[in-house]
Amino acid sequence: MVRVGLQISATLENVDRLETSHPDYPFFVKLVCSNCGEQSDKWHDITEAERVQQDTRNAAGFNFFMKCKMCSRENSIDIVEKTNAAYTADDAGSFKTIVIFDCRGVEPVDFSPRSGWKVSSAENGQTFEDVDLSEDDWVEYDQKNNNSVGIYEFASKFIKLKK
Repeated sequence: MVRVGLQISATLENVDRLETSHPDYPFFVKLVCSNCGEQSDKWHDITEAERVQQDTRNAAGFNFFMKCKMCSRENSIDIVEKTNAAYTADDAGSFKTIVIFDCRGVEPVDFSPRSGWKVSSAENGQTFEDVDLSEDDWVEYDQKNNNSVGIYEFASKFIKLKK
């Protein structure tokens, strides 16, 4: 069992908070099998609010379950409860862990942010729902504060964490 943190970094323009629509946000990831090294070529979505029941040894199920197509090993991932964190103006320009995955036999290696983000403007401005970060940049206009808001240079990486 390995704990892997998803870290993001971005330049924020007039933005106080960037966060996922937790617990319904689907994290789209590419995975690698820890047993044989096979890397998936398609995106898999992992959502904390969803459970799949595939293994009789775990009655609660998992957030994600797959069988490796190369070695047939059964692998699973759970999102660790209460690890979702917002990326704030104070974090801008540096990497911050926004969620932790509990990985058994498979690990995420790539992340696609897509839509479902929530952006809160600075100075109690507008809140934007279902923001799409698939282009790694996002720009909008805050009517309340009469200024532009934006997220630029979005980047992500995975890090292995100590328990």
